[in-house]
Amino acid sequence: MERVLDPTPSLLTLAEQRLRWAVQRQEVLAENIANANTPGYAARDLPDFKTLLSGAAGAAVPAVTQPGHLAGTLSDPLRAAPVRPAGRSPDRNTVSTESELSKVAETETTQEFATNIYRKYMSMFRLALGRSQ
Repeated sequence: MERVLDPTPSLLTLAEQRLRWAVQRQEVLAENIANANTPGYAARDLPDFKTLLSGAAGAAVPAVTQPGHLAGTLSDPLRAAPVRPAGRSPDRNTVSTESELSKVAETETTQEFATNIYRKYMSMFRLALGRSQ
């Protein structure tokens, strides 16, 4: 699965990209929650999806078409980065469990929305092909 966001996506491609972003964000948030009691751990998060679509989070990754080509030095736009802490605990941990759980719920809603779009789009294809559910 390619990790670069398409600059002019179709509805189906956009739903897939949004779902990919949501899955990766859930992984990052789960890691934050798992490290809520780790001294010195800095909470991380992905750039918001709107930022990724606008291209502000990073440029397209160059394709390696020949064995001698270098992969390039552009960063992955879906890479998690530390977030600004609202506060730090005495052990310098920046994870707020309440904040992380709120983000998890928000991301779950995003996953459900993207999945529903994908499902509806595919049912329209089946209907156009004369196949029922």
